[in-house]
Amino acid sequence: MNILARVAQLRAAGRDVISLCAGEPSGGAPRAVSAKAAQLHASGLALTYTEALGIRPLREAVAAHYGRWYGLDVAPEEVAITTGSSGAFMLAFLAAFNHGDRVALARPGYPAYRNILTALGCEVVEIDCGPAERYQPTPALLEAAAHGPLDGLVLASPANPTGTMATRAEIEALAGWCAANGVRLVSDEIYHGITYPADPQSPDARGVCAWELDRTGVVISSFSKYWGMTGWRLGWALMPADLARAMDALAGNVALCPPAPAQLAAVEAFSNESYAEADAAVAGYAKVRRLLLENLGRLDWGAAAPADGAFYLYADLGAQLAGFAGSADYCRALLEQESVALVPGSDFDAVNGTRSVRLSFAAGEAAVAEAVERIIRFQARH
Repeated sequence: MNILARVAQLRAAGRDVISLCAGEPSGGAPRAVSAKAAQLHASGLALTYTEALGIRPLREAVAAHYGRWYGLDVAPEEVAITTGSSGAFMLAFLAAFNHGDRVALARPGYPAYRNILTALGCEVVEIDCGPAERYQPTPALLEAAAHGPLDGLVLASPANPTGTMATRAEIEALAGWCAANGVRLVSDEIYHGITYPADPQSPDARGVCAWELDRTGVVISSFSKYWGMTGWRLGWALMPADLARAMDALAGNVALCPPAPAQLAAVEAFSNESYAEADAAVAGYAKVRRLLLENLGRLDWGAAAPADGAFYLYADLGAQLAGFAGSADYCRALLEQESVALVPGSDFDAVNGTRSVRLSFAAGEAAVAEAVERIIRFQARH
């Protein structure tokens, strides 16, 4: 957030800044969603509160999405529409965990998991997941690092910041371990659909939904990434039966309801045309990903996480860190000198992240290609 604030300052001063910080698709919402929103506002319809867990047509559309992508039979009553995936995490964590409960997270990982859980009084147990595990937790790592009983595990596949994905067998092993040990699994699947599979026809090409294996966990997803609807602030959760009543009651108190106009328009995200637009955007990310991977040698960084999905490259800076106090110092200098904004790995890993950076390639091919040249020019001077 500090980097983004500085980006805004530099742009206001007239600097041509390329920001590769935010995990924000540049293309925006599908056309049908935007057209529906425009129609709603032009109609003069009174946009009032909705049901706490979302309007019925949208819950039905999300439920049908799980049949389309995963062959799952999900009831609309099992879907909670939330104010972004952030709202879904808040509801799930409040409903599933008590003050003092111990919840495991992969490190490196999305910092909001840790921050929300800590704010709610939970003990966060960080699992050091490195290249050997492809940055994903395993039952063996959980056993070794937990040092006592766990109450929850947050799994992200594809993960932020690494983009790595767990295989079906790996998720099945984790789900089985959680079931055997009384651990609640919370599966973050917001980057499903933004994947780069070797076999696009594989049934797991878009990602493996945890509910395909066990319905006692919570599945969380969002309209922000695959559909490019970040500012619309809509996400959802699949609720296991024992948490549904609590999540319903909490939803009415935490946010009252998700944004009404966004809900009404988001039904159009599940049209064939909207799916096709989103898939076209993913094809664009794949092209930029190839550009980045082809230029890794020129960047001369260290080891990079395998970018199986999402739109991030997470890499060790290797020899390029020489002369800098850490990745945050490198990122500050790069921004000031070459107007390229990256995120230091310390945001995602307080232990080992001082050597790493995260680059978001959601900004598009032209922006990323120019940023690569600027980074190489910057490094040549240091």
